[in-house]
Amino acid sequence: MASSRKVIITCAVTGGAHTPTMSPHLPITPEQIADQAIDAVAAGAAIVHFHARNPADGRPTPDPDIYAPAIEKVRRATDVIVNITTSGGPKTTLDDRISAALRLKPELASLNMGSLSPYGRQRILDKFEPWQYDWERELFTAAPSRVYPNTEEMITHTIREVGAAGTKFECECYDVGHLYNVAYFAEIGLLKPPFIIQTVFGFSGGIGLEIDHITHMRNVADRLFGKDYHWSVLAPGKNQFRLCTVGAAMGSNVRVGMEDNLYLERGRLARSNAEQVARMRTILNLLSFDVASPNEARTILGL
Repeated sequence: MASSRKVIITCAVTGGAHTPTMSPHLPITPEQIADQAIDAVAAGAAIVHFHARNPADGRPTPDPDIYAPAIEKVRRATDVIVNITTSGGPKTTLDDRISAALRLKPELASLNMGSLSPYGRQRILDKFEPWQYDWERELFTAAPSRVYPNTEEMITHTIREVGAAGTKFECECYDVGHLYNVAYFAEIGLLKPPFIIQTVFGFSGGIGLEIDHITHMRNVADRLFGKDYHWSVLAPGKNQFRLCTVGAAMGSNVRVGMEDNLYLERGRLARSNAEQVARMRTILNLLSFDVASPNEARTILGL
């Protein structure tokens, strides 16, 4: 029965979309990121998804020298599954995007399965005046002209280079076409089952937040991959807990964290990633789901 399975909670502790002005609790420095990750593991996260930020101003950075102190501290303190991003901004080179994963050799790395444009993100500009740093304003002002590229060539290079050390890929699918891209890379032998599929709802340029979209994405994945995949759900902002709960009831794992949502509930900023993990764990327990430990998640995912 579905209620007897273990649900894997991923915590994405900082990301690159939110900025320091938006929340004083957003972890910025390697020490802050590591401490919040460790607390998230104690609260029930089996996987921690990492981005890094310049500790001086919070700007997202692919620099492995900044990633390393946080990840090394987390590895010393916990047995969590480390998941490092291979995404990056429009101006970030592909070599830079994969540099942290190449050096630190995580068990998992996220892999965006198609290109996106951040439609409408500039509308956030008036909500947070004044901005602490000039780069924050520029991030949103320039959004209408930006594309976050993930071409066939880029995905192929990432799979070959990062996967050579044994890292498996969490395939991030922001729309239905991205599921077909996973199937394509499987057909040509670059991705191997069982696939780890992260379906992403409600991000600009991708599929929307309606519940029937969750059903549709799952049904397409079922047709493409049969039982040869592990499924997870994430959604931004106020929809985080709502859609993760629906996904879990339908058979998915879940992702929470300040990369996707800065709030614990309406009008109340989360003070830590651990608060969000603990809230998600409580919801899952109320639904009679048990939460997977890191080692149980390794077994489930075949890491």
